[in-house]
This record gives sequence, C-alpha cells and structure tokens, in this order.
Amino acid sequence: MVLNLVRSGSLLLSRSRVVWTTHELQYVRTTSGCRELSSASVQFPSEARVVIAGGGIVGCSVAYHLAKAGWTDVVLLEQGSLGCGTTWHSAGIVVQMRSNTLHTNICQYSAQLYATLEEETGLGTGWRQCGTVSLARTSDRMTYLRRTAAAARSDGVQCELIGPKDVAAQVPLLRVDDLKGALWIPGDGTASPSDVMQSLAKGATSRGVQIHQKVAVETVLTDTGRVAGVRTNQGDIRCEYFVNCAGQWAWQLGQLSSPPVRVPLHSCEHFYVVTKPFPGVTNNQPVIRDPDGMHYSREWSGGVLAGGFELNPKPVFTDGIPSKFEFQLLEEDWDHFMPIMEQATYRMPALQDAEIRQFLNGPESFTPDMSPVLGEAPELPGYFVAAGMNSGGIASAGGVGKVMAEWIISGDPPAGTWPVDIRRFGEMHNNRRYLRERVKEILPIHYLQNYPKQEFQSARRVLMSPLYSVLKKAGAVFGETMGYERANWFSRPDSDDFMEPKQPKGTFGKPSWFDAVLREYFVCCENVGIVDMSSLTKFEVQSSGDEVVTYLQRLCCNEVDVPVGTVLHTGMLNHYGGYENDCRIARLANNHYVIISPPNQLVRSWAWLTRHLPRDGSVQIKDVTRSYAVLNVLGPRARELMSSLTDVVTMSSHNFPPNVCRELSIGFAPRVRAMTISHVGELGWMLYVPQEYALHLYLYIMKRGRAFGIRNVGHYVISHLCLEHGIPSLGTDLDSSVTPFECQQEHTVKLDKDFIGRSALLEQKQEGVRQKFVMFLLDNHDLENDLWPWGREPIWEGGRVVGMTTSASYGYTLKKQICLGLVRNPDGKTEEGKVVTDDIITKYKFEIDIAGKRFSATAQLLQPVLTH
Repeated sequence: MVLNLVRSGSLLLSRSRVVWTTHELQYVRTTSGCRELSSASVQFPSEARVVIAGGGIVGCSVAYHLAKAGWTDVVLLEQGSLGCGTTWHSAGIVVQMRSNTLHTNICQYSAQLYATLEEETGLGTGWRQCGTVSLARTSDRMTYLRRTAAAARSDGVQCELIGPKDVAAQVPLLRVDDLKGALWIPGDGTASPSDVMQSLAKGATSRGVQIHQKVAVETVLTDTGRVAGVRTNQGDIRCEYFVNCAGQWAWQLGQLSSPPVRVPLHSCEHFYVVTKPFPGVTNNQPVIRDPDGMHYSREWSGGVLAGGFELNPKPVFTDGIPSKFEFQLLEEDWDHFMPIMEQATYRMPALQDAEIRQFLNGPESFTPDMSPVLGEAPELPGYFVAAGMNSGGIASAGGVGKVMAEWIISGDPPAGTWPVDIRRFGEMHNNRRYLRERVKEILPIHYLQNYPKQEFQSARRVLMSPLYSVLKKAGAVFGETMGYERANWFSRPDSDDFMEPKQPKGTFGKPSWFDAVLREYFVCCENVGIVDMSSLTKFEVQSSGDEVVTYLQRLCCNEVDVPVGTVLHTGMLNHYGGYENDCRIARLANNHYVIISPPNQLVRSWAWLTRHLPRDGSVQIKDVTRSYAVLNVLGPRARELMSSLTDVVTMSSHNFPPNVCRELSIGFAPRVRAMTISHVGELGWMLYVPQEYALHLYLYIMKRGRAFGIRNVGHYVISHLCLEHGIPSLGTDLDSSVTPFECQQEHTVKLDKDFIGRSALLEQKQEGVRQKFVMFLLDNHDLENDLWPWGREPIWEGGRVVGMTTSASYGYTLKKQICLGLVRNPDGKTEEGKVVTDDIITKYKFEIDIAGKRFSATAQLLQPVLTH
C-alpha cells in the first residue's frame, strides 16, 4: 500500500522509503517566558523547605499546588529549560477515564484545572473541551467500553455509549461501517502542554516559588537517614523535602542519592505525525481513539495529529540519556510507524492525501505496570517521586501535582493511592534490563484488548521458589506478583497442555480455568490441598530486651503481648485509622516475632516498619522473605495428614489449637515452623521451612498425602475460598482509606492500648462509619451466558450508585457469583446522615452493574472470620 501523504514542497512518501528530512519543528518553546518566570535575577538560595527537580509540566504542577496550599518556600530546579524534556512534544490529549478511581480523579481534576487556570494566571492553557470518542471494532472491545462506561458514571465522569451513525455525525471524516459502537466522553479535551506548564509556573512564582533553570542536581544530601539538602552545579541548598519530577531522567536522578532511590521507568520511542490543514477537519473535532487500530488522532491547527502505540515498541536510553538532550527528538523511522499510519488512514481516508507538516519521534517513559510512580521513596524519608506518566503526563499532571502536595504536607498518602504508590515496586523492578524488556509489553497495552486476570508475559521467571520446577512439571499455570512466580492453577495431567500449559485466553465471561479451579476447590473442601505460598512477605523483628514489644504495641491495633507460640491477626494503621498493613504475627520468643504479610506489601510494610523504628537501634528488623519457603496444607483432612508426618508432637485440636506456632521436624527437615492458620478460613497449617529443605518437605508431604487425597492447588482457589468466607484482601479490597471498623475486623482492635490510628478509630466508633464492606450474592446471574463480575462494577440502589465492587469470584459451594464492595449511605444528605449502619445494608435492595446490565444482589454483612 502506498500512502499519498505529502511533505510540503517534497516528494511523495511510501512505506519503503522517506525521501525528506525533518525541518526545524514549529513548536513555541517560550523560552523567553521561562526566563521571566525563573529567578535568574534572584540570588541562588541556600535553603528551602522543598526542592523540586524537573521543570516539566509535572514539576511545575507540584510547585503550583504546594504554593497554593501555603507552602511557598519552594525551589524548582531545571537542568535545562522549562519543558525541554517530554512536555514540549506531548500530544496534549486529556482523557479522564482510567483503570482505577484515583487515577480517574487525578485526570478529572486536571481537566477542571486547565479550563480555569487562565483566569488566575492570565496565561492561556490552550484548553479545548472537544470530548473523546473511543471506537470498538469487536464485540469484546464493546464489552470493555460498556464496563468502562459503567465505572465512569460511578466515578462521576459523564459519558454515553453511541452507535456507528452517531460517530459519523460527530466526525464525518471517519469510516464507521466496521464499528460495533463507541464511547463518547464529552468532558475530555486537549490542551497546549507548554502553555499549561507556563501557566502553572506563573501561578507558582506569583506565590513566592523560585524557579532556576540551567541548574543540575548532582546529589541528594542526607542526615540521620533522611533528606537534608541537595548539591547542585550552582551550590548546595538545605531542605526538608526533595521531589524527583525529572520524567525520563527520574531513574538516573534516583541513583544520585545515598542510599539510591528506585524509580522504575524506562524510555521508549513514541511517534506521531502532524498534517497541514485539509477539508473536513473542524475546530472542535473530538479526539478519536481507535484502540483496535492501535492509533489516536486529534485536530491540530486545522489539520490532524495522528499517533499510536505500536505492537513492537523500541526502548531507548537503556545505558543512559545523552547529555544535553533538550528540545530534541529521535531519528525518524517511517517503516516502524507505517502500520499505525495505515490504520489511521483506514479510519480517516482523507488522511491519504494530506500534507505532512511534521513527523515526531519523541521519547516517553513507561513503568512496569503502566501506572505512575508517586509517593515517598521507601529508601529515604523526605524524598518524594512524581514520574512515570506512561505517555499520559499532560492528562495527569494537574491532579498529580495536587495529590503530591497533599502527600508531602500531610506525611501520609491520600486515600486510594495504592495503585500509584512507589512502594508497590521492589528491587528487581529497577533493573535496567528488566525495565527494557517489560516496557516492550507495556507500551502496546495502552490499546491492546485487556481482559481480567491477565498476566504480564515479559521479564518473567526472575524470583522462583525451590518448588518451581516440580510444580511446572505437575502442570502449574503461573502468574507473577512482586516478581515471584506463583501457581495460579493446575491443568489436568491428562490434558493436552499438561507439560506446557498455556496462559488462558482472555474473556469477560466464564474463564477457561473454571473447571480446573473447581476441582481444586473441592479438594480443599473434602480432602487436603497443598499450596506453595513462598512469596509471602516475612520479617523477623527482635530486640535484646522488651523494646520489641513496646515497638509492635505502638504499630499494631491488636494486642501483641501474647504467650510465646501465639499467632495473631492485626492491622497496622495510619493516623486516619486506615490499613498500612494487614498481617499475621507469630511470637517466637519473648523478644522475637515474625510478621507475615501479602507479597505485594514487601516494600510498603518494610518502609512502614523502618519508619517507626526506635532511633536508639534497640529493635532490629530482618527481611527473611527469601530465606523461608512456605507450604499451606489445608482442608478437612489436613489434621490427619499432619499427624502422619511427625511422631514428636500430637496434632490433636487440644494440643495444636488454632492460632499457634510450634517448631517441628517433618521428614528429614528440621526447624519447620508450623502455624495453625490457612489465611482462607479453612482448617489448615502454614509450614515455614528454610529454603534448602523445601523440596524435601514438599515431596515427603505429597508421598504421605496420597492416602488422604492430597493435590496441588493454586492461588486462584485461595481467592475463591477467601471470598466465600468474606475475607477482604489487602491491596485489592483494603487500603489506607479503609479502617477495621469498616470491614468487620473489630475483633483485631484493642482500644484499651495506645497505637497509631487509635484516636481516629475512637472517633469513628462514636460517630459511626461512612462506608462498609458488604458481600453481595448475584441472584439472577447465568454462569454460562452472562458476563462475569471481576471488580470495579458499580453498586446501585434505587437508581443511585452507592459504591463499587473491589473483588469478585464465583462461589462454588453457593453456586452464585460473589462480590465484595464498599457501600455508602444512599440517603446520606448531611454529615450525620452519611453514617452506614447494619440496618441500612439489610434494608435496601442492591444491584450490581456488569457492563451495563444490572443484576439483583443479596447483601450480606461480613462476618468476623477467625483464622483456623
């Protein structure tokens, strides 16, 4: 196919060869304005409360929002000129709807800010509320848009599902004969990135913020383990807080502190073209997103800007960003870009005869999971990061600045920040080669069809338990969490894919693994199952005296001064009473405890624990996650099996009751810590064993377990069991905005002792909760033919959205779909009326919206589940 795209005054362009070269790009860099906004005439400061590194749109937004909140002693440093990194060549598209509520709210706020900022600063932002139209070529894409629309309305984003004729009416230039439909979001729009940045900068400097260009940060200074200042090529600045807003330079800047700060992101080439004006393009033409064609387009000065997210992206700068990379682009690569261009011209045929004004190849930074990297670095208190916008920096910048300002000022993360929190990443995620491989998969995910429970395929098999090979041979289908390979489920030995099971095909309905997990479920309910849970986070905490007890009493809402050998369930709460950790703690000796948390809490819980350590060094923490393998043996015959494994200790319920920890020898493996918990509400044991004994212990248990019907089971069945027992999961259901009183965990709270968050819980107990976790059973759902709930489905009552589901799964015993979700008072018009009581939950009739279809749902209050 030869496209009749013409470079003005040049030759025709074909897929095989481009015969023209890039002229100087006609972007307004407004460097004179930058100099006016900067503080070049002001003496270079020697101290400030906050120093921000990075003068792009994100850095300027953080400075603006700090100043607006009253923190005006702020200095912003830019190694080049304002906006010289990726801001200046951004496409300027502001899409509000994102994959989680927090990020959606961030982008909503950005749109509102850009629409009103000129009134404050006198500098225009180029904001144009033209809306976006997201197209669907396939039935699955249409299902995805229906789910998106349902979540959007719940998040307060106005939207409408429209048909092909409506699309043609909106944009007559588009071909629509192959479309199933589209999603119209009228509140989306476009803005001029450089103008927004300038306006934010002026809003900051008018309140006292200093901006200094041509100033490079050389290192971040520390004192007593926290930020104390920065050293630059112009001198030192003492400060309390440092904010890394360096964009694609953020990883490199993170290495300039001691200890280094991990900022997992990597640059990729990102392409788009800008045409000259041509007939049919309207001034207020909506942004077109055609994900099945991997491209987007927007109006640009009477022409069209068209770009996309290719299937075979090109990572760059693995070994470092070139020096003085300011207002620069990368080499043209028309052969690489042409598949996207072909799709763009297929969708908008008039593009075939358009004249190309510019072809841009600008680097953008991407993270390992396609969400921004925000928050306080776990390695260094006082060091904050706001980077990794995944080609969505303009849409996110306004809201990111607000969130970061609140985070810095309060010292605690705002509600709902877990999906973007820097502490969700571990050491492996910062490896440059890992990042290079992962971002090849991340960039196309922007537009590839996404399905529930999809697993990343790149940069895998990094962290593996000693049982990985034997479980793979047994038919395990692995997923990954925090870099660890975990068996999600097991294929049948007689199936075609037994030796090399494939990842399941994506679906919004009944999944292909349903029957396999069903078999595993009934193994756990009728006989005994064994799960490799070695990925659990494990910390040992001890002291020479009783300091460790005092330390943990302050951190934990439950009583930790319990008899040696006791296992307890507790939350570690923030000052608002929300969960920072939800864990099991076993007391191994008077001054020795082990803390067990979900895998995704490795960095987060470590940061929280070390943040509150006594400064005198009296309490020591050791990460033993990779030192111990963990086997979960659960099911009604688990006690019989355990009794057959050891002759030393009687495994009766009297001698081995729930919530105890004993050290055993099993087979030839000494020092096996056996805890009578299963994490899922069923009878079970968690066996913690030094990794070198793990394979022996597993084989020994499997051999002895044949008589009891033992079988390997995966983590999917754990999720099903937890949901049937109404057990919420940290990171999925619970986060820093949810308290124990809101999820029926009052039994883990001892208000007669002092702990972080106690005051907030006392107040909540007196005033009542304003949200409550509820279990819903879908009454009229057809397992085979209806779409499934997967989480983030709106909860309706009487024509009102009163909450959102957080997780969902099928109940194999109940034979119904189960959803967990937070519910607000549907009649809460006043502060007093917002309280949610048990009567409200049982009084109202609820519905769950799955891709636009509502299902009646029976609400049940969560029951306190004591670990067995």
